[in-house]
Amino acid sequence: MGMFNVSRPASFLLTGIPSLESLHPWLAGPLCVMYAVALGGNAVILQAVRLEPSLHVPMYYFLSMLSFSDVAMSMATLPTVLRTFCLDARSIAFDACLVQMFLIHSFSMMESGILLAMSFDRYVAICDPLHYATVLTNEFIAGMGLAVTARSFVTLFPLPFLIKRLPICRSNVLSHSYCLHPDMMKLACADITINSIYGLFVLVSTFGMDLLFIFLSYVLILRSVMAIASHEERLKALNTCVSHILAVLAFYVPMIGVSTVHRFGKHAPRYIHVLMSNIYLFVPPVLNPLIYSAKTKEIRRAISRMLYRIKL
Repeated sequence: MGMFNVSRPASFLLTGIPSLESLHPWLAGPLCVMYAVALGGNAVILQAVRLEPSLHVPMYYFLSMLSFSDVAMSMATLPTVLRTFCLDARSIAFDACLVQMFLIHSFSMMESGILLAMSFDRYVAICDPLHYATVLTNEFIAGMGLAVTARSFVTLFPLPFLIKRLPICRSNVLSHSYCLHPDMMKLACADITINSIYGLFVLVSTFGMDLLFIFLSYVLILRSVMAIASHEERLKALNTCVSHILAVLAFYVPMIGVSTVHRFGKHAPRYIHVLMSNIYLFVPPVLNPLIYSAKTKEIRRAISRMLYRIKL
């Protein structure tokens, strides 16, 4: 326990958007709307899949997992974000910050793993449709869900301990309205090489590999689709992938943007870094239910039937 007996502040101070503090009360409204859409939209999809027997198929089981991870991500950031922007209550206890950091990174990694599982679902459905039902059984889907969850929690379990071993004496002011590992470790007045190496290892071995396998799955899907003789059948096959492709873009484009800004935009204003991080965390949970509701007629029908039952 001696390695954790280092100097550290009792709490951190969170930051909204630097240089735009006067706009925080005005930004609170849009943030509340975004959280309402994220929580409400994903809750509706979860309920629609639960109640509609026609949606009890692998594709929508994976969509339910995606919606759950979006709800969890929103719940992980909501308390501190709304306190910072609405109440100007910026303080967060050290241990509470560690818990939030772990949850944010875990649910983000979980979402990446679910997007990979969904790409595998599309690959089997298009490239090997005759074996779809025998490959993607309920047991297999449950196993994939457990594997994605276990990978997230096991891989990121060391992060809080890597932070706790660092003496933090430079400052206690974080750059965001929530706690992230890179932000916390920069406040340390000790060597952070281990933290940096482990963070890079996690990024490459999980998010990087997930994106690579998603890309390879779509290369194989595209090759299989191009072999279909009928133009209409080709479009029909590709149309089943549109929602997933948009979800992948909504998740990975902001992530790549954040990484690019942190690597090459060191001279950019601080609020640019914060805005990019906020887009990465807030946009996917908002867009995913909108994407699947707009682009998937089965989801639209299930939601319509569910709302009709409520009216009755």
